[in-house]
Amino acid sequence: MKRRILLLSTLFGLLLVMTGCTQVNEEINSESTGFWNQYFVYPLSWLIKFVAEHVGNSYGLSIIIVTILIRLVLLPLMIKQTRSSKAMQAIQPELKSLREKYSSKDQKTQQKLQQETMQLFQKHGVNPLAGCFPLLIQMPILIGFYHAIMRTRAIAEDNFLWFDLGEADPYYILPIVAGITTFIQQKITMMGMDNNPQMAMMLWLMPIMIVIFAINFPAALSLYWVVGNIFMIVQTILIKGPDLRQAASGNAGGAKK
Repeated sequence: MKRRILLLSTLFGLLLVMTGCTQVNEEINSESTGFWNQYFVYPLSWLIKFVAEHVGNSYGLSIIIVTILIRLVLLPLMIKQTRSSKAMQAIQPELKSLREKYSSKDQKTQQKLQQETMQLFQKHGVNPLAGCFPLLIQMPILIGFYHAIMRTRAIAEDNFLWFDLGEADPYYILPIVAGITTFIQQKITMMGMDNNPQMAMMLWLMPIMIVIFAINFPAALSLYWVVGNIFMIVQTILIKGPDLRQAASGNAGGAKK
């Protein structure tokens, strides 16, 4: 969990750097050069414009559809992450026993703990970094979305519902909804897992960071977050349905006691 928090902070820092220090004011088109422009920004810009042409030239609706398409492409990875998280939860008792067995803080003992921990992971086919892969993959997409919106005049100047896609939501509705859906998505993902201070901090830290960024970024990016979160909530319920019901019934039983 510490690694995930550190990675999350690093990625958001990278997002700030890349959105502030790159070619944000330079129009993106098929002639734009550079790996980033050719393989991330322009394809997203083209896809959003292509879909918009088939949905009444609504770029807001196009962003919703493109977000769902991206989530569908990432679905196999997310399923793998969910299974890895479930496997990680299953070996928690064994991990706890190892930590108790090697509780000494001296270097040799800690090295032995790391070795046996890795052996335990290999035995059960668990990848401790699997939970970070979706973040690593989604961050370039997120930055690409930002550039595609800001550097495609037709998208940035369009409006959808009550907001302009290229400007921050003036009523803060989308940022708040983005934060709430992020909280719900994380909450149901963590159901059934052992509670610890790090998980509790992550549960609140992520939504707060999302709200802060969404307030300052274009509303189109907040729209991407909201749609993506709703997709993830539905996906998690479908994949972990029985586990969620068991965890909910367990929590209800504990509350009654």
